[in-house]
Amino acid sequence: MKKQDKAMTAVAVAACGVCCAAPILGFLSAIGLGTAFGVLRFGLVGLLLAALAIPLLVRRRRQRRASCVATESVSVEMPKVRALS
Repeated sequence: MKKQDKAMTAVAVAACGVCCAAPILGFLSAIGLGTAFGVLRFGLVGLLLAALAIPLLVRRRRQRRASCVATESVSVEMPKVRALS
């Protein structure tokens, strides 16, 4: 390979790197931003569901306690047990 051919190849490689670097970096950053947005959205949806579920569970627990009130007491006699001989 001649010296001039090596120089042309080097210039072509450098031009390709300069031309394609911006779109490649842009694509990689878009993937990173998309991932960050997906993680953020997943976290916010989970937080929203938890914020909606907690008051419902608390209200349900309070209703269960309030509905379990005894109206009157009932006396229970102790059973008579015979001793083993």
